[in-house]
Amino acid sequence: MKKQTRKSLSSVCSALLCMVLVAAMALSLMACTNTQNPVSTPDGSTAAVDATPLGEGATAFTLEVADKEGKVTTFAIRTDKKTVGDALQELGLIEGEQSAYGLYIKKVNGITADYDIDQTYWAFYIDGKMAPSGVDSTDIVAGTTYALKVEK
Repeated sequence: MKKQTRKSLSSVCSALLCMVLVAAMALSLMACTNTQNPVSTPDGSTAAVDATPLGEGATAFTLEVADKEGKVTTFAIRTDKKTVGDALQELGLIEGEQSAYGLYIKKVNGITADYDIDQTYWAFYIDGKMAPSGVDSTDIVAGTTYALKVEK
């Protein structure tokens, strides 16, 4: 009878030890999770970006907004729109006027830059390079980082 009790006790201890190990692994994995917003890159992988998530949709990109002092606010945008301008207007991030050259942005994320007032304007960048086109004629490429910066 003692052998059977020892076997049962051994089985219970093994099961208990196994459950404790599983719980410890689960807790350690939760501590290692990325709290940043994943953004799809052109090769299909994801990159973590410390950004404010905005929008819903199949396509993801990053928008950096730099104010007059150079302070940058980053957004992780998700959208189904085709152009950067359409996505940003839909989310209420940009405001401006139509001109002969496309959308003339005057306000981004509540920050105004108006050349007629203080000779500042919103410059548009794609992956760190000055964009060859305006936001309203630039097709979104998933995983790309677009930037709008106040410049003089």
